[in-house]
Amino acid sequence: MLQVYLKECLYFTANRLGRIVSRMAEDEFASSGMSPTSAFLLMAVFEKDGISQKELGHILHLQPSTVTRLIEKLVAKNLIYNRVEGRLSLIYATDKGKATEEVINECWNNLRRRYVAILGEEGDALSFRIDEASDRLEKPN
Repeated sequence: MLQVYLKECLYFTANRLGRIVSRMAEDEFASSGMSPTSAFLLMAVFEKDGISQKELGHILHLQPSTVTRLIEKLVAKNLIYNRVEGRLSLIYATDKGKATEEVINECWNNLRRRYVAILGEEGDALSFRIDEASDRLEKPN
């Protein structure tokens, strides 16, 4: 009976999926020297140099304290720097950070290829469905 409960439980199945995909992502992003989340933060900076910490948190669905820790790690690696303008902390990529863009994109593509090899094109559809469900659960009204 427990197995049925676990399979019907969104909490359990989502966490299980998260752990499996996290291991895959960590494997694929190891060559970048960054965690997958740090790499995705840097990708957001590539897309919008001078992005605010608040906007990074919103895009990546992370708490401000988590964004601050990730930024501190990337600053320590000289991949980004921040500039305070009034009440905003704006984040920019350094030349060293910009040089990682190709490696990060390769890691992302390898991760995607890895799960598509297992799930087929259903992997992309599943990702979109999970994102939609997350949006609905986050803002139920």
